[in-house]
Amino acid sequence: MLLGAFLLCCLLLGGALIAGYLLVDIPPANASATKQSNVYLYADGSPLARDGEVNRENVPLSQVPKHVQQAALAAEDRDFYSESAVDPKAMLRAAWNTLTGKGRQSGSTITQQFVKNYYLGQEQTVTRKAKEFFIAIKLDRQVSKNDILAGYLNTSYFGRNAYGIQAAAHSYYAKDAEQLTVAEGAYLATLLNSPNAYDVSAHPENKSRATARWNYVLDGMVKEKWLAPSDRNTMRFPDPKTAKAPSGMSGQRGYVVKAVEDYLADHDIVDTDTLAKGGYRITTTLQKPRQDDFVDAVEDQLMSKVDKKARDVDGHVRAGGAAIDPATGKVLAMYGGIDYTKQYVNNATRRDYQVGSTFKPFVFTSAVQNGSTTQDGRPINPNTIYDGTDQRPVEGWSGGAYAPENEDQRSYGNITVRDATDRSVNAVYAQMAVDVGSDKVRQTAVDLGIPPTTPDLTASPSIALGPATASVLDLTQAYATLANHGMHGAYSLVEDVSKDGENIPLPGPETRQAVSREAADTTTSILQSVVENGTGTAAQAAGRPAAGKTGTAEEDKAAWFAGYTPELATVVAVLGQDPQPPYGQTPLYGALGQPRINGGAYPARIWAQFTRNALKGEPVRDFDLTLEEGAEEPLPPPEEPEPTQEPTPTATPTPTVTPTPTVTPAPTGVPTGEPTGEVEGDIGGDGQDTQGAQGTKPKKQPT
Repeated sequence: MLLGAFLLCCLLLGGALIAGYLLVDIPPANASATKQSNVYLYADGSPLARDGEVNRENVPLSQVPKHVQQAALAAEDRDFYSESAVDPKAMLRAAWNTLTGKGRQSGSTITQQFVKNYYLGQEQTVTRKAKEFFIAIKLDRQVSKNDILAGYLNTSYFGRNAYGIQAAAHSYYAKDAEQLTVAEGAYLATLLNSPNAYDVSAHPENKSRATARWNYVLDGMVKEKWLAPSDRNTMRFPDPKTAKAPSGMSGQRGYVVKAVEDYLADHDIVDTDTLAKGGYRITTTLQKPRQDDFVDAVEDQLMSKVDKKARDVDGHVRAGGAAIDPATGKVLAMYGGIDYTKQYVNNATRRDYQVGSTFKPFVFTSAVQNGSTTQDGRPINPNTIYDGTDQRPVEGWSGGAYAPENEDQRSYGNITVRDATDRSVNAVYAQMAVDVGSDKVRQTAVDLGIPPTTPDLTASPSIALGPATASVLDLTQAYATLANHGMHGAYSLVEDVSKDGENIPLPGPETRQAVSREAADTTTSILQSVVENGTGTAAQAAGRPAAGKTGTAEEDKAAWFAGYTPELATVVAVLGQDPQPPYGQTPLYGALGQPRINGGAYPARIWAQFTRNALKGEPVRDFDLTLEEGAEEPLPPPEEPEPTQEPTPTATPTPTVTPTPTVTPAPTGVPTGEPTGEVEGDIGGDGQDTQGAQGTKPKKQPT
């Protein structure tokens, strides 16, 4: 009877095992196991941001050093490569120890732990344990040991919200897994047993326990002949870095992540849905020191002066900025706003604020590019004389009457293009747009880098005054083309993208001569004058040769400074936005205690501080310009030499007469004295600048 009962039990157990094997299938991976973070890095490889709630980044086993793999085996399953997927004897021993009060033990192999992490869950139930048993057996027959070990290392929890060996390496030692030493790898293997308890940074009282476990791992490596005793004896406990709270998306991180996501999708590198599944390692072009310089410049020159208690309008002050290397097109820094968690929209990439007079240089570039002439046939160059009379109707335009106002209805009379650029005279540039052809002006702007889909980029005389709502980044790209002598390459925000160790192809750089060098360089020459003598003199604080242009949107809703040195193109915008829903645009009259906010003040000062610090230590370079014919500064004609005549004894000497040199008269209406840099010259309903000098009473112009 006993023998029969025993045989029956064996038969039933065998039948149960066979039935379990046949009935339990390998399920799809659970959502939490496959969900990964996308990791964003600065250009130098230092961490920038990590999105998603799960801190995990998978790496192939080839990127995990052999000694780190062996440390994990020494800690958890030393016979992994030689044993079967399950170890019934170990399971029975663990169950007995648990029942007898010797501590809870799993008795699971690495294969079983991987199954629990990847396919099932962490619940402690008999059903889950039974499924784990059968899935492990099936998996061991279908998948290689290396693949199972890789999966285990990528799904295990190491504490500090770090899932997987790569995330753990960054959390504890601020390095990639492939850079871990033997001692560091042994400590991370220690954490597999009790992640939170063995974090000696968070729980210094447990260091002795953690050290004991670390020694156990290293001794196991020596026993398995994976580590030489002499090397083991020289090792010291590798204290991990202090634990930090998850970085999240606060500050500038969220803006950068969103901009990169849009860049990847817009350039067909990774679509939005695929990127949302996570697991991508993205190295950006941003340089951390310059990113920090931008944040500091905005804080020092603008946000530190905000006083919401004294002035409600100060709560509407926002800023956006971007910097591009003209030679490579790489975005080196970006300022998106006060804080991504407080304002979702990125001020560097949004396209809803008028660019104002920062558009005027494109009109002049187009004039040179197309060899344009005035209505009476004179070539357009920096010295060409225009009529700067306020509300002067444009000539040659068949689309209807158009007579733009100058700032404060000021008339300048006859004025050179160079001086009109210094003072941002609307009457001159509206006429120039007609002389060139507003359709050609639009095309030149697109060639330089303004997207053709930019709102309000319309071919009409008003295009010169900046009603278009290009983004800060768009404008920076266009100015970078001017700085690069007319050679255009689309800006790049991403240096490298990979997933699971495989690189994702990126579009190659495509550069072209957008406009002639003469057109770009001659524009640079007049923009240098804006910084030296015009509305942008505050930019001189950068301490380098610079070219730039100020601009202001209608009703002081935005103020801009767009400028560049030979090495760096940067655009800064100060914007007015209601902090309450629906977050509409608001005028900045009276903000920061100033009657008006103009491009020559706060934006230019931010630009100057950032540029000065971003280029600190680099040699000062001057612009190397090739100008169009007639672009040089006009000089007074030389004095005629005195006539020489041999005297004769009989003749009365002819008196010597020194002719008066002919001097070009000062244009009528041109103001005398140097501008302060606080005066901006555009007003009106077409996106023209609406700035006045400091102290001028604000006046809303009719649209």
